[in-house]
Amino acid sequence: MNLRQLRYFVGIAEVGNITKAAEQLNVAQPALGLQIRQLEQNLQTELLLRHSRGVVLTQAGELLLERARRILKEVEDARRDVRALSGNDQEMLTMGLTPSIMLQLGPDLLIDAKNKMPSVSLSLVEELSHGLIAAMERGELNAAFAYGIDQPRPGIERTALFEEELVLIRPIADGPLPETVTLAEALSHDLVQAGERDMVQQLLKAAAEKFSLPLRIVYEAQSIPAMRALVVRGAAASVIPYGTAIEELRAGKLAMQRISDQPPKRTLYLIRPGNAPAFRQQEAVDRFFASVTEHLLESLGSLARRVGS
Repeated sequence: MNLRQLRYFVGIAEVGNITKAAEQLNVAQPALGLQIRQLEQNLQTELLLRHSRGVVLTQAGELLLERARRILKEVEDARRDVRALSGNDQEMLTMGLTPSIMLQLGPDLLIDAKNKMPSVSLSLVEELSHGLIAAMERGELNAAFAYGIDQPRPGIERTALFEEELVLIRPIADGPLPETVTLAEALSHDLVQAGERDMVQQLLKAAAEKFSLPLRIVYEAQSIPAMRALVVRGAAASVIPYGTAIEELRAGKLAMQRISDQPPKRTLYLIRPGNAPAFRQQEAVDRFFASVTEHLLESLGSLARRVGS
């Protein structure tokens, strides 16, 4: 029995489906199944009952799930406490942000963290949401602000914070532009988007299919600077988060229009590892997370609405 097997077992138990767990854990399904079979052989008992819709835990599986969660938490506690004895009392908070959030808040957050959490050292990681989720599942992040975690994932705790409208970003025109466009008008432009795995592009495809609208994605670039440059040059427009183009919008290099009917929206979540130990300065860390949310709401203004409001 080893920690990897326990993590895999907990992941399967939390979603009740080996295929889905393999996808969310970023592991090939045969390799995941092999690890569980080896675990069952080691314990000389069945842990999972397979059926057409997934798996359910046996009585032995229920017992192991409880113990495995406890073991994994103890391991994380031990890792944290041993690191704390390394010669300085600083705790490390490795936090993930999407590119649009990094552009809005990144440098300010590092300064804010020093003031709000003097005993915690903040390290920021920038990635698209799916990359942040994968990094957390690999144990590389203590927390992340990520979009679109609308379904539970094994080993990840999530808190919905607010819903954000996407906007149409386009080249500067000779004359004034209307403040809003319809969804059909927005999608009628030649668009540059970030690619199939990007949640924003997935939202646009879903909206186009739902309302039977054409979608003209003529460029794909997994690079925010490249996307912005194409729009500045007049080669395309883009439906993206406001924060992605915040600097160019403030400098008057790009124009923004809100989508008046059926605007594509996404939900921001604070996500954390489910078995993560508490920080010694947990209250200060929680206050810092709350301040990140407030700064984002202030930056986005009427484009964002708190969940439940």
